[in-house]
Order: sequence, then C-alpha cells, then structure tokens
Amino acid sequence: MKLGIITGTLLLAAAVATQASEPLLPPSEPNQVAGTWRMVSATLENDGTTEHPYGENPQGMLVFTADMHFVEVLTNGDTERFESNTRGGGTDEENSRAMASSIGFFGSYTIDEQGRFTGNYVEGSTFPNWVGSERSSRELQLRVEGDRMYETFTRPDGGRVSAEFVRVR
Repeated sequence: MKLGIITGTLLLAAAVATQASEPLLPPSEPNQVAGTWRMVSATLENDGTTEHPYGENPQGMLVFTADMHFVEVLTNGDTERFESNTRGGGTDEENSRAMASSIGFFGSYTIDEQGRFTGNYVEGSTFPNWVGSERSSRELQLRVEGDRMYETFTRPDGGRVSAEFVRVR
C-alpha cells in the first residue's frame, strides 16, 4: 500500500512539474508581428524638421520569431565603404558615419490577447545605451495593416522616428 501511495505521489508531482514548465497559452488571435519585415522608408521628426535617418536608400530587416524574440538591423544603403576594407580599421570619420547611419539590436517582445505588439526588451545593441532597456507601446508603437507594418518610436529627446516595413515572410 505504501508503495502505491508513493508512486501516486510521484506521478502527481511529475504532472504538476510538467504543467508548470509548459509555455503560457498562445493568444486567442494570431501574432500580428511574427515574421520577416523589410524597411521601405524612415523619417525622423524633431523640432519641426524632418530628416531621413537612414538616407534616401534605407535598408533594414526586422524579424519577429514565434518564440517571442526579435532582431532589427537598419542601415543607410548609401553609406560609403571604408577605405581600409577592414571592419575595425575605419578612420574616425568613417566610424562616426557608420555609427550615425545604422543601428542593430535584438531581444524579446510581448503581444496582447489580440496578437498586437505591446513592448520589447533589448538584450544587445550596436548602441550600448539601449542594452537592458524596455519599451512599452507608449514609446514604441507597431501597427500592422495587411502586409505593411508601421513603427513609431519616440526618442528620449522627443524626436519621433517613423518607419514603414513590408512583410517578406
């Protein structure tokens, strides 16, 4: 009898442990942002002026995985190449130009019950000040309309970056 009680207790404990380690239930609606997105335009509005932070030929990809991770890389497609042809061998001017015209970062993200983006956490970035930052939908909005996604990010200085992406996959 004692062996049966012990076996039953172990089975119950295993079932509870298995349930506790299972991922949360998926939202009731599909994840609207999951997939691969290519940037088609970007603007920065600040103090009444509008700039193109990634130039007239913006290049960029934004990938949201189903397991709630993301990676975003945005660049100016017209940034001049380094004369040295060595990544670590740029001049101060080349390095400054490359840093000012590109950003890459990755981390995790969240969605609500309707599958809409609600925020992200930056785990790594080419701009070290972003590492460890969390953004809610108050600072960063992503709106999906069909195969287009519109991103609006309010910078700490009040500038607003707006980007448009088209779904690749």
